[in-house]
Amino acid sequence: MLARVKKNDTVIVLSGRDKGEEGTVLEVLPTLGKVKVKGLRMATKHLKATKQGESGGIKKVETYLNLSQVMPVCASCKKGCRIVAKESGNGKKVRACHRCEEII
Repeated sequence: MLARVKKNDTVIVLSGRDKGEEGTVLEVLPTLGKVKVKGLRMATKHLKATKQGESGGIKKVETYLNLSQVMPVCASCKKGCRIVAKESGNGKKVRACHRCEEII
C-alpha cells in the first residue's frame, strides 16, 4: 500500500479552522490517521519550570490534524492533488499526481 501523505510533503488543509492554509508535514501517524503540519493547528500549552534556572510559561505548539483533512500539493500544478500509484522504470511503485501525472 502506498502512503498518500509522507513526512516533508507540502499539504493543503481542506476543512476546519485552518482551511486553505499550506504547510509541510512534520509527523504522520498512519495507524491513528493523524498528521502534524508545521505552523498549523496551533494550541496553547502551559509549561511549568522543571529544573532550577528553567523558566515556565505559555508556549504555542502544533497539534494533530485528521489525515482526511489534508491533501498533498503537486509541485508542477501548484494545486491540491489526488495520489495515484504509478510504476517507475525500474518496476517500483511511486506516487504521482492524478491531474498531470507528475511524480511527487
